[in-house]
Amino acid sequence: MANLKVRITFPEDKIREPIIYNIGKNYQVVTNIRRADVTEKTGWVDLELVGEVDEIDRAITGMKTAGVKVDPIERNVIE
Repeated sequence: MANLKVRITFPEDKIREPIIYNIGKNYQVVTNIRRADVTEKTGWVDLELVGEVDEIDRAITGMKTAGVKVDPIERNVIE
């Protein structure tokens, strides 16, 4: 199992979209919000993703495709 922490930055036109919900629903990853600051116009979320490396990579690609910026914070791989 892999554990990846990322910072997701939302532009104004994506604030109201359920992007984190969709990631947990559409990919085999567990999402855990660690910190966040969201307003009506912009926001960021520190999100922990837990799952197989391939699924985490797919989830990150999905978030980028959905229009949010994704930056890694740290990565730990646990067998």
